[in-house]
Amino acid sequence: MKYIIILGDGMSDFPVAALVGKTPLMVARKPSVDEIARKGRCGTLITIPEGFSTGSDVANLSVLGYDPALCQGRGVIEAASIGVKLTDADVAMRCNLICLENGRIKNHSAGHISTEEAAECIAFVQKELGSDEVKFYPGTSYRHLLVFKGFSEKIETFPPHDNVGKKAEAIMVRATAPEAERTAKKINGMIRKSWALLGDHPVNKKRIREGKDPANSIWPWSAGRKPRMKTFQERFKISGAVISAVDLIKGLGIYAGMEVINVEGATGLSDTNYEGKARAALDALNRHDLVYVHTEATDEAGHSRDLALKIKCIEFLDERLVRPILEGLGSRAGETAIAILPDHPTPVERGDHVRAPVPVAIWNPNLTPDAVDRYDEESVLKGQLGHLEKDGFIRTLLGL
Repeated sequence: MKYIIILGDGMSDFPVAALVGKTPLMVARKPSVDEIARKGRCGTLITIPEGFSTGSDVANLSVLGYDPALCQGRGVIEAASIGVKLTDADVAMRCNLICLENGRIKNHSAGHISTEEAAECIAFVQKELGSDEVKFYPGTSYRHLLVFKGFSEKIETFPPHDNVGKKAEAIMVRATAPEAERTAKKINGMIRKSWALLGDHPVNKKRIREGKDPANSIWPWSAGRKPRMKTFQERFKISGAVISAVDLIKGLGIYAGMEVINVEGATGLSDTNYEGKARAALDALNRHDLVYVHTEATDEAGHSRDLALKIKCIEFLDERLVRPILEGLGSRAGETAIAILPDHPTPVERGDHVRAPVPVAIWNPNLTPDAVDRYDEESVLKGQLGHLEKDGFIRTLLGL
């Protein structure tokens, strides 16, 4: 058997008042996704166990069947994706470029700053604030990396996408152990210094003239040290590939021993190259047993609290990714199991990640379907898979 996992990041939701109590998945036109549910078996999956942060690192580790306790820090995962080699002494953090307005977080993405503009800002921050023990590395769009040597990871940080509208000074880094006081003080000092540095940067002056949000603050969060994980081959005796525009997902793929496939035009937004991802997934099946196809646009729409965009992104995923994959399988369709799910809800009325079961549909052509005829948060509750947790999803998909 071959296996395809299609993951719409943050795709599930809660009932929306503007939709008269329905969710985006309930109202979106998605015949191909519904076909997977109708021909397969459905249920729910707990991707974020109690006691863990509601981050995509935790959620995607759970989807792939790993214990999320293996890695409590997305920076270390993203470091693998951008080729930064970490030592055991290193602490890595995600470092967003964000937009502050009147001292409050306006958005987590600096208005979805371009990768080219962001690289200029991060290079300037490294020049002004970096040292032998503190290094900033450019990533993609607003997502970057901060690596410390000789500091502590025992700190509490606040993801900017979960704290839009809050005063920055109220959610600065906090030490959770005495040895981390120096770390928290260092990071908070750099955040405050970045306000003046970036506020006067030419990139931001230009963005303001163009009516765009400036990248006027760095925001480090999610600290951790590199994990020790078994590969997919070691765990399940199968090879895998991952397709995503997001460094976090690519980094997870690297730690899991998967081939990371970069698709031209994959942006992590609604303008991403869905068709290119579909072609890449079908091609990867020629070399691998499992392909993990991740799309980010639904999550970004949720963070932006843009209901119309989230519905549109679900429909894009259906029409431009799922349908080409189903049609392109050809003679391989009878030997390929396909799953669709989100990693977590990102409700449009809240704009942040939420700990709640996510809807799952798995179509294995060798198994009798259940009675579910469409894919959404409510319909899957009638499915045969029931309520999955821990590595239950991946083992069910693989028939273990």
